[in-house]
Amino acid sequence: MSTIYHAPPPPAIEGRTRSARLRRDYTVTTLVAPPLWTVTPFLLMLLAIATCPLTVPHWWESNRNKLLVSAVLGAPVLALYLTRRPAALVGTAEEYVSFVVLLAGLYVVSGGILLRGDLEATPVTNTAFLALGALLASVIGTTGASMLLIRPLLQTNRERRHVRHTVIMFVFLVSNVGGMLTPLGDPPLFLGYLQGVPFTWTLRLWAPWLFLVGALLAIYFVWDIRLHARETMAALRRDRAQIEPLRVQGGLNALGLAAVVMAVAWLGAPWREIVIVTVAVVSWRLTPGAIRRANEVTAAPMIEVAVLFFGIFLTMMPALELLRVRGAELGVRTPAQFFWASGILSSFLDNAPTYMAFLALAQSLGDAAEVVGVPHAILAAISVGSVAMGANTYIGNAPNFMVKAIAEEAKVPMPSFLGYMAYSTTILLPLFVVATLVFFR
Repeated sequence: MSTIYHAPPPPAIEGRTRSARLRRDYTVTTLVAPPLWTVTPFLLMLLAIATCPLTVPHWWESNRNKLLVSAVLGAPVLALYLTRRPAALVGTAEEYVSFVVLLAGLYVVSGGILLRGDLEATPVTNTAFLALGALLASVIGTTGASMLLIRPLLQTNRERRHVRHTVIMFVFLVSNVGGMLTPLGDPPLFLGYLQGVPFTWTLRLWAPWLFLVGALLAIYFVWDIRLHARETMAALRRDRAQIEPLRVQGGLNALGLAAVVMAVAWLGAPWREIVIVTVAVVSWRLTPGAIRRANEVTAAPMIEVAVLFFGIFLTMMPALELLRVRGAELGVRTPAQFFWASGILSSFLDNAPTYMAFLALAQSLGDAAEVVGVPHAILAAISVGSVAMGANTYIGNAPNFMVKAIAEEAKVPMPSFLGYMAYSTTILLPLFVVATLVFFR
């Protein structure tokens, strides 16, 4: 039997109203839960993303094959909503376009900035690199910051024998935990922004961000001091002899990044997307091609994102609707439960749909509607769990595998999938336990 769901009254949304569509999201409506089978395409989509890179890596490399998977799994959902709720398809399409435009804009503009140099690879220098990356991750995204900094960091450490720990901590800090303070930092936070979370709301996460970043930097600094002391004198002499000051090429693209930030913070659709596309086109035309070639900026990664998220956005529609209708039956109610549930799933599945699923679940509980229909504490737990715990595995967030591949290309022996998890379990899980006790009790 279908379940009838009466949507909660409009929550008090902080800041200005986003759009007429968002206002309609919080009007009192009656929804009929979709059939349970409609969740199957979404589960299969997530399973494909998690397992295909490991089981059929060569086949999965083709973006055409990814599009095939997205289209096949999305077709039943598309047919269902064309006959059942076509207006919901329009709203999802708007969010999908906004999402892809932002990621593509940040990718193009940040890819026009090239950082070169070879500093002395001391613990202070390496820790400063990681701290800078953690800050930049919230401004240009975890992917942008990872691609901007990983090569100069590897260049700086090329004379050292012990480098693997630096790359692992780079993945923890720059590719994941650092991107917590703005909707630009990580895809799930931007999806939250599209759902009506105010742009500045994520600044509320400064305390868990500061705790996790500060603790990881301190752990790394002590770790690197110990390993730096084990380097040979010959390696240290080469390191001091081959210093090359840092140089920035394509620095004008920093203005483009500022324009993207202001567009997201101040404008709604479609002006936000028009500004981002304009900035990206100007950046592409004015930035020398040699810079993008050095950064290995090609269309392939963005095509991959576009085709995968086409499938994700489409297939997750009935899953989100079911969670809004029946989510309370799952028994996840406290901030701590939301933190760990969203975090564990984000460790093995894409963290963007995981965030959306748990946001929908939280909206079904009927708790205080402080922001997008949920309490601040619940949304903070979902946000931190989805972003930070993406560092638990190589497949938790897109930059993780990219950084691993670049490091191995530079002859840095990286741990296996399970070997990496041994590091994340030892270092990150105790910090997440402390974060639970301090911030999400």
